[in-house]
Amino acid sequence: MVKIFARRLRPLISVASASPQDVRHTIDDAHDAFKSGVWSKSSPITRSLVLSRLARTLEHRIPELARIESLQTGRAFRELNAQLGRLPEWLDYYAALLRTHQSFVAPTQGKLLNYVQRVPLGVVAQITPFNHPLLIAVKKIAPALAAGNSVIVKPSELAPITVLEFAEMAREAGVPAGILSVLPGGPTTGKEIVSHPAIRKVDITAGTSTGRALGSIVGSGLAAFTAELGGKAPIIVFNDADLTSAVNGVAFASFVASGQTCVSGTRIIIQDEIYDQFMGGFLEKVASITGRMGNPLNLRSTMGSIISLRHLERIEGMLQRRGNSIILAGGARMVGTSALDGFDFSKGSFLPPTVIADVNVEDELWQEEVFGPVVVVKRFSDERDGVALANASKYGLGAGLWTSDLSRAHRVASAIESGLVWVNTHHRNDPSSPWGGMKESGIGRENGVEALEAYSQSKSTIVNIATADETRQTDDWFAETGEARRYG
Repeated sequence: MVKIFARRLRPLISVASASPQDVRHTIDDAHDAFKSGVWSKSSPITRSLVLSRLARTLEHRIPELARIESLQTGRAFRELNAQLGRLPEWLDYYAALLRTHQSFVAPTQGKLLNYVQRVPLGVVAQITPFNHPLLIAVKKIAPALAAGNSVIVKPSELAPITVLEFAEMAREAGVPAGILSVLPGGPTTGKEIVSHPAIRKVDITAGTSTGRALGSIVGSGLAAFTAELGGKAPIIVFNDADLTSAVNGVAFASFVASGQTCVSGTRIIIQDEIYDQFMGGFLEKVASITGRMGNPLNLRSTMGSIISLRHLERIEGMLQRRGNSIILAGGARMVGTSALDGFDFSKGSFLPPTVIADVNVEDELWQEEVFGPVVVVKRFSDERDGVALANASKYGLGAGLWTSDLSRAHRVASAIESGLVWVNTHHRNDPSSPWGGMKESGIGRENGVEALEAYSQSKSTIVNIATADETRQTDDWFAETGEARRYG
């Protein structure tokens, strides 16, 4: 039994962890449901209608679900309400793809009709994190259901509630029993799920070390694997950037979700001529955000809590090991009461926006994912220097750049080693836009047609359309005449 806490101190709800027997039975039931064809063999139009109904059901419950996520994660309610408000788009997008995505006829030689269809994989497993509990789950669930699979989801043990609620909504919308199941639990539960021989694909969002550990298990079972892993997103601010827009954009990139996103802008790389001016505006913005932190449920509160005390203590340890670098803002957990609304910061794990200068590229704070509202800043001279600093990382998930030079924008975006690059904006996301990383940030992509195809496999059916007489003349490989015959 796992207790989920509202702002760490007050129990919100208890959720039973799945036992090994629960895992086996649930996956077996999912496999039986897949083999029955109740969903896997249903028409694309049928699945499309169900996903559309689910989208409308979800729309009506957004404020309620946003409040639940704020209570279980400590994130600001206004942030979650805006984020969750977009989730029906993913269901609508894949419902539309089902109505428009077509099979094709391959141009095979000879009197052969070769039609190629997409068919589902079978039972697929998804492991989702605490930072965007329902967003990341829906991003994975929508294409998996659309493709006709049976889906097993293990949400984070720190934030399972909204995913459990969503599964119930799916059942009410018409997703058959056994097609979408949620198995709460911790790392052991995750390993048991991905080790089951019936699992044909695993899709995870997690840290890189977790991705490696689970990937080795998945590989031994010859299942497909998609992993969105760690990140250390660079943001390059060039001399010609619009200063106000850059300050506002970098603050959003760095501190939305209390910095607990894989694409959080954590390495701010500023060109020398604008460095002092940018830093003056940025530190003013940081002070403004800090001064307006309060109760996460308060619509005026700017930034919420770190997910747990354990995570906060990990961040504090990294800050203590910072060496000779200088803390320009933040750096210590928040205590006392909020100037905004009198909220008691001891009811959570609050860290203000933290800005650190004079960090070497070899330092832990430059190289390792903090997963909190901590950024490092560094100046650079020319474009080549800026790109080199941006790429001085083992990660390559997200990146951003700010410039008024259109040619530079395209040139630098191309040079940055990252699966996502934003220009004069950050963290934009859409169901149609592929999302995933390079280097140690993962493998495979979420979103778009690419995700739908990753949750399915091609199947070629090759039909001989020659007459029987012609077939007798041309297809007797072992004919006694010895005439040449086509092979294949």
